[in-house]
Amino acid sequence: MNASRPVLPVAGALAAIGLWWGATVVFGIRPLFLPAPPDVVAAFRAQPGYLLRETGATLLETVTGFGLAVLLGLLIAVTLTASRTLERAALPVLVALNSVPKVAVAPLLVVWLGFGPRPKVVLVLLICVFPIVVATMAGLTSTPSELGELSRSLSASAWQTYVKIRLPWALPQVFTGLKVAVSLAVIGAVVAEISNPSGGLGAVVVLSGMSFDTPLAFAAIVLLALLSTALFYLVVAVERLLVPWSRAIAG
Repeated sequence: MNASRPVLPVAGALAAIGLWWGATVVFGIRPLFLPAPPDVVAAFRAQPGYLLRETGATLLETVTGFGLAVLLGLLIAVTLTASRTLERAALPVLVALNSVPKVAVAPLLVVWLGFGPRPKVVLVLLICVFPIVVATMAGLTSTPSELGELSRSLSASAWQTYVKIRLPWALPQVFTGLKVAVSLAVIGAVVAEISNPSGGLGAVVVLSGMSFDTPLAFAAIVLLALLSTALFYLVVAVERLLVPWSRAIAG
């Protein structure tokens, strides 16, 4: 069973590529509309330095914005769960702010923060922070009452109860929010880059589309997919390292 784990994702990816390639051959689709995998590989081989440089720019924006969202989201969640009154007052405001389409905010961030990486990092933060807040709050408020009674019977302080019971119990939920957020982080970076095409893979997609270089656009899209997948599984690896017991409980 363990040996099949790395094989199955590779097999699924190869099957998807085969269907994509087969569709372009069977239906005779021109590369202008849908390039075949060899066309995408050729586009990457023609400009590897350019594409890797823009991948690095997108990665930096994504990781920076996601890291800031983790810090801010955890801080907000801890603060709100500490006071029921504060939670009732602030949570509707957070929900309303999250409902604002981020595509509409992206051009305004350019006006407020100028061109460059700052508006892109802020947009990644905005799109990631809400799932982290919601998941962390759900985890921190789901501690079974029996564990609370046990901590009181052992004369544990509020801080000891929080650190040794509530926080470990919440970690699986926290990582659920982190996995959702890291998937959205790349989307946020691309939305910002499309609105402000001064760098990154989103800018490559915009500029190659304007020049009708569809294979180059698809090369950038494939790199975005690989980047998002790598970041997701990095969070999964950290979860397995820090919370190994959560898989045993789920199983």
